[in-house]
Amino acid sequence: MNQRAEPSRYDAFDLLATMVAVLQPDGTLLFVNAMFEDVAGLSRRTLMRSSLFDWFVDAHQLRETVAAVRRNEIATGRFESVMRRAPVAAHDQLPVHVIVTQIEHGSDRVLVEMLEIEQQTRQDREERALGQVQANKELIRNLAHEIKNPLGGIRGAAQLLEMEIGHPQGRPKEDLPPRGAAAAGGVGALNPRELTEYTQVIIHEADRLQALVDRLLAPHRKPHVVSDVNIHEVCERVRSLILAEFPRGLAVQRDYDISIPDFRGDREQLIQAVLNIAHNAAQALQQRIADGDAVLILRTRVSRQVTIGKQRFRLALELHIEDNGPGVPEDIRDRIFYPLVSGRDGGSGLGLTLAQTFVQQHQGMIECDSEPGRTTFRIVIPLP
Repeated sequence: MNQRAEPSRYDAFDLLATMVAVLQPDGTLLFVNAMFEDVAGLSRRTLMRSSLFDWFVDAHQLRETVAAVRRNEIATGRFESVMRRAPVAAHDQLPVHVIVTQIEHGSDRVLVEMLEIEQQTRQDREERALGQVQANKELIRNLAHEIKNPLGGIRGAAQLLEMEIGHPQGRPKEDLPPRGAAAAGGVGALNPRELTEYTQVIIHEADRLQALVDRLLAPHRKPHVVSDVNIHEVCERVRSLILAEFPRGLAVQRDYDISIPDFRGDREQLIQAVLNIAHNAAQALQQRIADGDAVLILRTRVSRQVTIGKQRFRLALELHIEDNGPGVPEDIRDRIFYPLVSGRDGGSGLGLTLAQTFVQQHQGMIECDSEPGRTTFRIVIPLP
């Protein structure tokens, strides 16, 4: 008769950032830790109805190692294998390093620890990304200020010039020479109406650059307004805005974990961050929207023992924004969070940069996983 292990006996395993399972020699799970729950996306109660062997693409080596440890032929077995993220899924596989150990001499319980092979690589990548973001923020701030100062002078000079050339003040419009009448004489021969048009171009372009600079500086100017935030209210606001702009051909699906608690944050900043990502996704889905089969998914989950920028958090919110579009172009995939990098004609290249800035102001991070037919942006924010 199988006896389930007392959870309190293994509580310490929930503090680990690796997957841990306690099982019987036949693979029956007696305990799984919080990280295993996160990777599997299933509750501990559900997992303990399955066999660990079912979670491996090829469980032959695991079976043999568990049996050898159980028979005391070896103290510990180590090997590399491939797990499934769902017991019946052939796709979405996870390469792992497996360590099999007997819990105590004479016991029929075996401890199996599974370490993601890419985990360290991902952490290194995250640390480099955080450093790059800080460098980008300083560069943007300094560059924006350098552009901003002469812009004011250019616009003011254009306005003064417009006044000097006598834009119909005291001179009836009908008295002005026709456009182009003196063009052959060079710039000096241009009539006041044409000169005014040129000054208007200067003023308009100066205003356009000023608006761009303001957007670059916006995250550094706006105060961080902290209040209680419900992530699902944020998602619903974004969902309504996206559907208002794309009312036909796009399905925005919800997949919420309603148990996620409120947390302290800036609601407007988070709405803007999620909206920027979702809006980019919707624009990338234009062809599928035309075909009527575009899908955008907003998914929320809770992760445990999450490391962000060398800091460990017991709980974290995960918000996935997933679409079935063509994917991020490969040539910019590693640079999509850099300012002024865009995969779309006419794009400003600031949406993802601002989204990353807003999320980082909540001690969080954004990751992107993209391939043709599926792109997922994952926002991770620590929970209390």
